[in-house]
Amino acid sequence: MVKKSCIVIGVVFSLVLMGACAKKAIKEEPLVTGKAEEGASGKTAEDTQKAATGEKALEASLEKRKYPGVEGEFLESSLLKDIHFGFDRYDLTPKAREILSQNAELLLKHSGANIQIEGHCDERGTIEYNLALGDRRSTSAKQYLMALGVSPKRIATISYGEEMPADPGHGEEAWAKNRRAHFIILSR
Repeated sequence: MVKKSCIVIGVVFSLVLMGACAKKAIKEEPLVTGKAEEGASGKTAEDTQKAATGEKALEASLEKRKYPGVEGEFLESSLLKDIHFGFDRYDLTPKAREILSQNAELLLKHSGANIQIEGHCDERGTIEYNLALGDRRSTSAKQYLMALGVSPKRIATISYGEEMPADPGHGEEAWAKNRRAHFIILSR
């Protein structure tokens, strides 16, 4: 009982720390508008317009999210996709690598976006085991993004173990949805 209480206190402390990170001021970056000719940077008006359109797409995809018991809000983007894992696994499948490559491409285009990768598990296993497994899942995703050129300074990781299921069900279909790494934007 004491061991579980210590773990719960540790999880709550992590959530409080995560809330403190969320208090960072969100830096507003102006959108670039196109010029009729090529500027000093070598970008054409078409390149500049594509960048502005990409920025607008990211802005349009953002939704505020609040965690119960944690101060501050986080930003979700439908453009950042979750990856899923097999039972008791944290290695990246070919599908997960493909999704991470798409996420990295987005992050490299939007260098002002800092993210947090959340590691999640299904309900099987002990609290301690699932927290450790969730950590290994978020870390493997971070390492892959770093290998693709995303700065480690822009990526935070956290494990929620089984505490925040995507699907509250109790069967293989629900468990498969819960074994994931989820991406949120901390600041821009």
